[in-house]
Amino acid sequence: MNYSITQKLNMDKLILLALREDITSEDITTNAIIPEGSRGQVELICKENGMIAGLNVFQRVFELLDDTAEMKRNFEDGEMVKANDRIGVISADTRTLLTGERTALNYLQRMSGIATYTQKAAKQLVGKKTKLLDTRKTTPNMRIFEKYAVKVGGGYNHRYNLSDGILIKDNHINAAGGIKEAIAAAKEYAPFVRKIEVEVENLEMLAEALEAKADIIMLDNMDTATMKKAVAIIDGRAVTECSGNMTAERLQEIAKIGVDFVSCGALTHSAPILDLSMKNLQIL
Repeated sequence: MNYSITQKLNMDKLILLALREDITSEDITTNAIIPEGSRGQVELICKENGMIAGLNVFQRVFELLDDTAEMKRNFEDGEMVKANDRIGVISADTRTLLTGERTALNYLQRMSGIATYTQKAAKQLVGKKTKLLDTRKTTPNMRIFEKYAVKVGGGYNHRYNLSDGILIKDNHINAAGGIKEAIAAAKEYAPFVRKIEVEVENLEMLAEALEAKADIIMLDNMDTATMKKAVAIIDGRAVTECSGNMTAERLQEIAKIGVDFVSCGALTHSAPILDLSMKNLQIL
């Protein structure tokens, strides 16, 4: 499979770190049992219903261990799978299949679980203007994979990291001495092309953010009634986002308020894995 330069730069180094975590010097069990130089193939089986995401990452694990590894797929990322579906077959050096199995499945199960959870949440917003965002509440060294899985599931990415956008939160505000001071400092420091988002927790903070001309206002941990008042007060003068304990069950209620975006940390920090397995290994 051909991978873009961006994929290789960002994906390969992280996959290699994961492989090194699992293989200090060798896979002693596999090397003791499997003769060197044999080739095998194994089936990738789904054990529950959900959405698949991360097949390129799954395949890449084996390719980095064995450049002759190949995968034939019956499904692609973003497709729904059912229990007992054979997602594909991967062939490589037999030792490679056994040594890379856990790392490859860890990626695929995690990413597919996030896509499945996101897809269920995004369904609540179909036909509404509100878009579903992820957050930076990701597993260390897994952000590129987890945010990709959110997109596969029908969500959208918030800023990728701290260099990607200005988001003034409560501790920034406290340190600066207030919302006006924090926004003024951000405008002075940042390039004019950068939008400034500020987090507010009540209507008094909202009034200050509007006066300071924030581009995006995040309504943080507000109850539904207060959030509805806040959106009416903003009245299109800033992009609106809401955040804080946003569960899939609450999304329909939030969408009725008319906010532009809802950010949901649960997409990445609380999604269960999708149960997948490598079975029926055959020596070719």
